[in-house]
Amino acid sequence: MPPRKLITISLPPPLLKQAAAVAREEHRTEAIRFYVETRAVRKETTRERIAPLLARIDARTRRAPAAEVRRLIREAVRTGRQEGRSRRG
Repeated sequence: MPPRKLITISLPPPLLKQAAAVAREEHRTEAIRFYVETRAVRKETTRERIAPLLARIDARTRRAPAAEVRRLIREAVRTGRQEGRSRRG
């Protein structure tokens, strides 16, 4: 195994408690490895969530003036953020 390098990360207290519980449960502390290994799945999931928003924007902006397009994009981003917050709850 190659040499290891110590790094430091900062986590908010609730996330630190959750990470410690997972590490105890799994008998390991390989959070970074898990994060890297699941990156492709997380990216695909993000694409799947964004695609419907982009389709809605496209459908609503086909013949709209540029100012209206910008307003609709801001609205869609705001909606997406609100939906994300409500899911994390």
